[in-house]
Amino acid sequence: MNPSLLTAPRLDPTPLFELYRGNFGSELLTAAVAHFHIFDRFVGGPKTADELRSDLGLDSRPVTVLLTALRAFGLLVTDGPGRLDLSELAREHLTTGSAFDVSDYIRMGADSPGVLTMVDRLRTNRPAGSKPEEAGAAFIYREGIESVMEHEEEARRLTLALAGRARNVAPVLAERVPLGPARVLLDVGGGTGLYSIAFLQRNPALRAIIWDRPEVLKVAAELAAAHGVADRLECRPGDMFTDQPPPADVVLLSNVLHDWDINECRTLIARCAAVLPRGGRLLIHDVFLNDALDGPLAIALYSAALFCLTEGRAYSAGEYSGWLREAGLTPGPITTTLIHCGALPGVKQS
Repeated sequence: MNPSLLTAPRLDPTPLFELYRGNFGSELLTAAVAHFHIFDRFVGGPKTADELRSDLGLDSRPVTVLLTALRAFGLLVTDGPGRLDLSELAREHLTTGSAFDVSDYIRMGADSPGVLTMVDRLRTNRPAGSKPEEAGAAFIYREGIESVMEHEEEARRLTLALAGRARNVAPVLAERVPLGPARVLLDVGGGTGLYSIAFLQRNPALRAIIWDRPEVLKVAAELAAAHGVADRLECRPGDMFTDQPPPADVVLLSNVLHDWDINECRTLIARCAAVLPRGGRLLIHDVFLNDALDGPLAIALYSAALFCLTEGRAYSAGEYSGWLREAGLTPGPITTTLIHCGALPGVKQS
């Protein structure tokens, strides 16, 4: 059988992902109106995010996801440093007593299953599938938490589902981000291995290590063989939070960090940076919110999806760049890829 070459799609599938994630806009808006009464809380004047968080009794992560979406919707605006206020649209149409208030219309969806699930996620700060007594993540792996990634059939199903996006994006990333003289690529949480496979096909002298859970690596090994790079791709099992990362010239974190909260992101970046040689690069391939956390709308809705399914959310380039600097890396410019993603490099100078 001839090996399969990964190639970029003829048509950009980004609109399909935007349609798929659109329901989170309805759920967040209805939750804000019907369950949290967000807009009436601003009638007395502007508030800081911390003041609103205290009023709502919510943790920092859910408040960030909610406020980012409401700002991306054009319903909240900045009113001086650190303060938020109602936009004219929200003031006229979403406050009690306004002649043109449409809140009751939106409240008709208050008890729909999707909205009630979103409200529960916001109030508990727990992702789907986690048990009430633990802040777990059912769809990602962490030691001590039940995860589908430890069960072969479920791990295969989820890994192959995620392959649909990777198969579109991986060849674009490999084409637009040259690896130069790098000899070893470490793909942390690499899943299907499609990003590494694309880089291997474009860089004949490169070797790659997929570092992930054992059940996931079974899929990566099959795909490496199908694409003719099995002799240059090592599938190495490990726990990225507790095991020592293998040394490499380039470390890739593709759509990994958005699964985790801020402390875990900082920890992973620092651990990966430590194994890089001088001149080595850490590539954060992910989506990026605006530094002001006010959009873009498509990323704000994806952030809500991540919030519901994982322990993370979408982050801004500014947040990632700050964590790269903390780890001793110098951030570079973002190279856009596909489906709202881009690659942000951090270079180790010494």
